[in-house]
Amino acid sequence: MKWLLIGVIVAATTVGEVLQAKGMRHHGEIRDFRPGALGRAAAALARNRFVIGSVLAMAVSFFAYMGLLTVSELSFAVPATAITYVLETALAKYVLKERVTWRRWLGASLVICGVALVSQ
Repeated sequence: MKWLLIGVIVAATTVGEVLQAKGMRHHGEIRDFRPGALGRAAAALARNRFVIGSVLAMAVSFFAYMGLLTVSELSFAVPATAITYVLETALAKYVLKERVTWRRWLGASLVICGVALVSQ
């Protein structure tokens, strides 16, 4: 059961964060932090389909994480779900067309090593 929950968490978090990045790029930079302007930005974001999808995916991830904590220890759950960093790096490069340097790939590789160590 814990590996199923980890899979759900990893998938939902990865999808949620990629959608969030896409949604914010679609929306554009928030430059005005006065209350009225923040309200308008929040209203626009609430209508952004990428942001809505991100919120839903992150909600799935949150509840799956709560479930994971009922069947495993925190010291296992946190590193095991860190594989999202690797997937997000790959999706940033291939879906969002970001420039990912070799240092970022190296960092993602170190995360994979850590996940492998914890899962034993």
